[in-house]
Amino acid sequence: MTVTAFKNARLLDPATGRDEIGTLVVEDGKIKALGTDAAAPKGATVIDCHGLCLAPGLVDMRVAVGEPGYEQRETIQSASRAAAAGGITAFAMLPNTHPVIDDIAGLEFIARRAREAKGVKIFAYGAATAGANGTNLAEMGLLAEAGAVGFTDGTRAIGDALTMRRALSYARAFGKVLVQHPEEPSLSANGQMNEGEIATRLGLSGIPRAAEIIMLERDLRLVELTHGRYHAAHLSTAEGIELIRHAKASGLNVTCDVAPPYFALTEVDIGDYRTFAKLSPPLRHDSDRRAIIAGIADGTVDAIASDHAPQDQDAKRVPFAAAAPGAIGLETLLPVALELYHKDMVGLLDLLACLTINPATILGLPLGRLAVGGPADLVLFDLDRPWVIDAGSLLSKSKNSPFDKRPVSGAVVMTVVDGRVVHQS
Repeated sequence: MTVTAFKNARLLDPATGRDEIGTLVVEDGKIKALGTDAAAPKGATVIDCHGLCLAPGLVDMRVAVGEPGYEQRETIQSASRAAAAGGITAFAMLPNTHPVIDDIAGLEFIARRAREAKGVKIFAYGAATAGANGTNLAEMGLLAEAGAVGFTDGTRAIGDALTMRRALSYARAFGKVLVQHPEEPSLSANGQMNEGEIATRLGLSGIPRAAEIIMLERDLRLVELTHGRYHAAHLSTAEGIELIRHAKASGLNVTCDVAPPYFALTEVDIGDYRTFAKLSPPLRHDSDRRAIIAGIADGTVDAIASDHAPQDQDAKRVPFAAAAPGAIGLETLLPVALELYHKDMVGLLDLLACLTINPATILGLPLGRLAVGGPADLVLFDLDRPWVIDAGSLLSKSKNSPFDKRPVSGAVVMTVVDGRVVHQS
């Protein structure tokens, strides 16, 4: 029997509102006791946290991993190491691999490779359509039985309205969420960045904000029609946030997430054709950035996901128009998100809820909380430790970070999965 006690820790649990200095005891991978009255049992290994924050491990609901098919970008092993370094103890990977995860064999492969990695917990979405091509539905019932945490075509929007209606209906029948990349394909095709003055000055084709807004408006009508569970991923516009806010007020079963680039950067950060800032959806106006922060603060935004999208050098160190979109984000998720707390924009527990219990609840996972008898998935972090992000030293196999050289505060000290230390700095 292995017993570990974390004493003098600032225990933070958004699920219960807990914020206190106390002790958390782990026994055989489960939380045995926690709180101000908890004490280290005789013979336990004692870790003095010296007042550092001890919270549930982060749950990242949007991660692209290259394996299988694009191992030069990221493998399950390297993604697991990078996630652990970022305080993430569980993540859900998108189905946009080669082959696409649209059958049981694909899910079984991911589960096997995750067990072999012996790192963080890795779950997978099943593709909503066969090959994630947006036309014929995948075998959603079989995928649900095999453990898919939800359905999505990942980096591709489901553009056909009838297909989307059917996908919402079937996902509802199997008790799963349907996750959409809300970007109208015909409006975003061949676009390089946000449409506007800067795109014109740089001579780049633009993606209008309407591409997100139109898709969301259509999808929300379909949610009303089907009573399905709908999740809008990586929102980037003020109108998108407002649409979700209104949909929730109307009683629709909808949730959404945002990624750090959309509340920490704007189209200005593309600078002189900086390809690491080429994302999908693209970086938007500062007014959109501020609206996203307001959405996090008032609870409209349910989750903050890394939107980790690794790309190798051959895909990024090319002219901007030829570069692939996407940025890595596993190791920078927590410190960039904590900027909202340090700037007094979002309360600490509210912010952590977007990184722990909320995404876990959306995906139906019994994670993201500090609870006696629950899994000891924990992150110990120094809330105020300053450091500078260095993309070259990040553990992800790819290095395409738009936050390279950015000073931040908040460093992961230890990550624990089922009582096992999977990262320590």
